[in-house]
Amino acid sequence: MPECWDGEHDIETPYGLLHVVIRGSPKGNRPAILTYHDVGLNHKLCFNTFFNFEDMQEITKHFVVCHVDAPGQQVGASQFPQGYQFPSMEQLAAMLPSVVQHFGFKYVIGIGVGAGAYVLAKFALIFPDLVEGLVLMNIDPNGKGWIDWAATKLSGLTSTLPDTVLSHLFSQEELVSNTELVQSYRQQISNVVNQANLQLFWNMYNSRRDLDISRPGTVPNAKTLRCPVMLVVGDNAPAEDGVVECNSKLDPTTTTFLKPGKLTEAFKYFLQGMGYIAYLKDRRLSGGAVPSASMTRLARSRTASLTSANSVDGSRPQACTHSESSEGLGQVNHTMEVSC
Repeated sequence: MPECWDGEHDIETPYGLLHVVIRGSPKGNRPAILTYHDVGLNHKLCFNTFFNFEDMQEITKHFVVCHVDAPGQQVGASQFPQGYQFPSMEQLAAMLPSVVQHFGFKYVIGIGVGAGAYVLAKFALIFPDLVEGLVLMNIDPNGKGWIDWAATKLSGLTSTLPDTVLSHLFSQEELVSNTELVQSYRQQISNVVNQANLQLFWNMYNSRRDLDISRPGTVPNAKTLRCPVMLVVGDNAPAEDGVVECNSKLDPTTTTFLKPGKLTEAFKYFLQGMGYIAYLKDRRLSGGAVPSASMTRLARSRTASLTSANSVDGSRPQACTHSESSEGLGQVNHTMEVSC
């Protein structure tokens, strides 16, 4: 266990070094919040805006946060040597136990976007005892078919790498209508992330296999995520169909599927449902702190309140969910609160 937590760390793993940034320090037996960014980004580009929201900081003060950068994607990363074999998506997932062990975390709550969501889902499938819960944004659980593979190859021949990646991050409608934001991302992808390293990550992500999960009871010995999962998708996001399919393959009693107007609020309820936040402050109510179980409404389900003394102290509780009729949280902005 390192003596100094806050700051940057390079962690040795079976598949090479992994750049990790720690914010805060462990809080009792509570899990760490571990993030994994999308392809084309790194933890700063993907999560800084989200984690700098005042409401999110109110949450993270109760947890240590561990930001993981995929190999070679961090700011200032050196270019990999000629012939370097970038880890497969399965190997990227298999690198994470080294991070967990290095810092002495007992288990983590993962937040992943796009490619990072796929990696964290793989991690939870391979190492279920290390994962307490998952927030998966814009996840596509499917591997590329031959037609998709050919289309990606053709796109790579006719478009620059940043433009190819942008078509993964944004819908065609957004690319046309939100030109200022798209241009900002294009510049950051071009200037902040090493392009040769990004190409390797992009190629590996597009070579991924199906997650190979099935809803319990639909097939014998169904393999699925055992922890509570919150699936998030932005309006008109390129991965929308994939997220819907992923939802159909997960246990409905432990899965929340939503398009939140405010992701921080939904994340609070998700944590509270696992017993890690005893109450929330709702600024819309004059009463101040109120039990959040009486407030939350998600698109398909909501997590139930567990406010025992053990959960307040941070020991590992058991999550449960209740089905709930839809009541809109508003429409999530795909780039601001999902891709950040």
